[in-house]
Amino acid sequence: MRLLLIEDDETLGEALSGFLRLDGHLVDWFKRLVDAQTMVGEPYDALLVDWQLPDGSGLDWVRRLRERGETVPIVMITARDQLTDRIKGLDSGADDYLVKPFQPEELAARLRALRRRAVTQGAPRVSLGASVELDLGARQAYRHGLPVELTAREWNLLSALVARAGRLVSKPDLEALSTGFEGESSSNTLEVHVFNLRRKLGRDCIETVRGMGYRVPR
Repeated sequence: MRLLLIEDDETLGEALSGFLRLDGHLVDWFKRLVDAQTMVGEPYDALLVDWQLPDGSGLDWVRRLRERGETVPIVMITARDQLTDRIKGLDSGADDYLVKPFQPEELAARLRALRRRAVTQGAPRVSLGASVELDLGARQAYRHGLPVELTAREWNLLSALVARAGRLVSKPDLEALSTGFEGESSSNTLEVHVFNLRRKLGRDCIETVRGMGYRVPR
């Protein structure tokens, strides 16, 4: 899953982002709402939001997202443990509520539950040309109706392009979207993943705009 973490505590933020990356997730970690706001609209699988942040209330920020129609799953992570706080958090738009201190394994389990819920509710399927179909909820690709096994990095790269279908995505932007801002980056990593996706799904699934970046058809 690609996750946006908003947590101002340095120790907790480092521990959570490190654990979740080892668990196979991509994590973009911000300490302030103003910085995280620039990432709203990106194809995240879930947002992890602290209630009390240096530049405002995470709960009010979540409420505003919901009022604008944002449907991404949201987990509140906070030290506020009263029943009235939990009710307020969930009624304001959070899908789950986790009280500090907690074990990161519990957060990982709750994220898996959110993923299962998304699959059960029937996330959309997207077609790429006549032969490729993507089940965005199950994170599964099909070619000619048969499942195709993609690595986590290949899926993240492809889904980032699909979220911007018809639009050119530069190489630096695509590297950040598919690996996270602190993920691996090298001169040929992106090209290798694109090559493997074309080998598995067909050359027409991703278009190269020489010297500029990549795009998938709308």
